[in-house]
Amino acid sequence: MRVLIVDDEPNIRRTLQLALEAASHTVEEADSGRTALALAARQPFDVALVDLRLGQESGLDLVAPLLADLPRLAIVIITAHGSIDSAVEAMRRGAFDYLQKPFTPAQVRAVLERVAQMRGLRAQVADLAERVRNEVPEADLESPDPLMQRTFELARRVAASDAAVLIRGENGTGKGVLARALHAWSGRADGPFVTVSCPSLSAELLESDLFGHVRGAFTGAVRDASGKVAAAERGTLFLDEIGDLPAPLQPKLLRFLQERKYERVGETRTRSADVRLIAATNRDLDAAVAVGAFRQDLLYRLNVVELTLPPLRERTDLDRLADHLLAFFSGQTGRRLTGFSAEARAAMKRHPWPGNLRELRNAVERAAILCLGPDVGLADLPDRIARGETSSTGPLEAGAPLTLEQLEVEHLRRVLASSSSLEAAARTLGIDPSTLYRKRRQYGL
Repeated sequence: MRVLIVDDEPNIRRTLQLALEAASHTVEEADSGRTALALAARQPFDVALVDLRLGQESGLDLVAPLLADLPRLAIVIITAHGSIDSAVEAMRRGAFDYLQKPFTPAQVRAVLERVAQMRGLRAQVADLAERVRNEVPEADLESPDPLMQRTFELARRVAASDAAVLIRGENGTGKGVLARALHAWSGRADGPFVTVSCPSLSAELLESDLFGHVRGAFTGAVRDASGKVAAAERGTLFLDEIGDLPAPLQPKLLRFLQERKYERVGETRTRSADVRLIAATNRDLDAAVAVGAFRQDLLYRLNVVELTLPPLRERTDLDRLADHLLAFFSGQTGRRLTGFSAEARAAMKRHPWPGNLRELRNAVERAAILCLGPDVGLADLPDRIARGETSSTGPLEAGAPLTLEQLEVEHLRRVLASSSSLEAAARTLGIDPSTLYRKRRQYGL
């Protein structure tokens, strides 16, 4: 780990440094609170060993500003003047532990082992929480489909590096699943995996969500916030739908990619970060560059390695995916479902799947709930699939021989199929959820 020693006695600092470096930790020293804060502003630390008495200063007064800079920092107060009151006060202010002088190297190592255990548990809890929110049954990374096999092979090869990766693919093709797999296959697997949804916020709020802000930076900023970059320290930062990144943020992200440095909103202090960046998009970024909507230099920095996920209509493993999903939802619903009828399989193969894996998952989940027998039949599938609707899978084009109503119905159907919720679909369409609800009723969607 990276350890900061804050003590005004050179002999203590030297002794701690030797003991910690012998245990393969990286050490920086500070002889005052001012020096400690300057170091913490320039680089992240995992642990700070802070002397209770720093000349005329109190080490307890360093706890709050250090945690403001590094919220994940474990602060251990060390002192030859220990008391129950000072220990309680240290913990109340946010210290991780309390170590009384004289201490042995073994005691120091024991404290750092507890810090490591705490960090590991915190990462596991964060990862489990993220999995609970985002776990999807189509996370199948052993596909026999040749296109998918080539993508997975390249992904495994690049996972070990810290190179930026750009994942391209239509909505619902599993870009987030592949990003998480890259993280799990990398040397950062024990660190956090943090997602930033680029289309979800305005430029100002997205910058705060990404880089953090200081209190008073804008209306509603009632306290400091460290941001997603800091939360992803020593892990992976996943920028979902990077094609929707607002133009004012693009040069700041470019600088972060080049230097791994950034500033919180409302602050001039430059901070460093140790994160691996993965981005995903369903847009043609080259076309966006051509019309000036996306920076070319940013695309070059993001696109060190490109991975492309094919749409479901181009894959050869539809039956396997459908069976995998049916087994998953059978377990969830407590039903004994053995497969699909021949008619149902034929209908699924005819369907163009504009919503890709997400649409397939929704269709199979619906069938698992409605099915009465051991096999899913044609009647258990959504009407658009059962009826064999074969609308164009390409982009809807202005000037096509369609009425405005037909154009709107088809667009609504595709967006609904590829969205994880009605709220997400409404955001994509740029309308209120209530308006979308009325249109669904109007068109029977």
